Amino acid sequence: MAKPGHSWSRVPAGKEEEEEGEDPLDARIARTGCLEQHRELQECMEEHRDWRHCQAQLRAFGACMARREQRER
Repeated sequence: MAKPGHSWSRVPAGKEEEEEGEDPLDARIARTGCLEQHRELQECMEEHRDWRHCQAQLRAFGACMARREQRER
């Protein structure tokens, strides 16, 4: 069964995943400048296992992404 979150990988059959490779989604989020907010949200989700307990972190990550979108326009 897949792990919660985005820890899955689309490695083609027969190819092994690098042990310490960077998560592609984390790399994309890092380029947005919102990696810290994303990690805080992930940590909250790991601790509580319920997004309703992580509303402050969710809003902070959403606001960061919205600011990035505004800058790109």
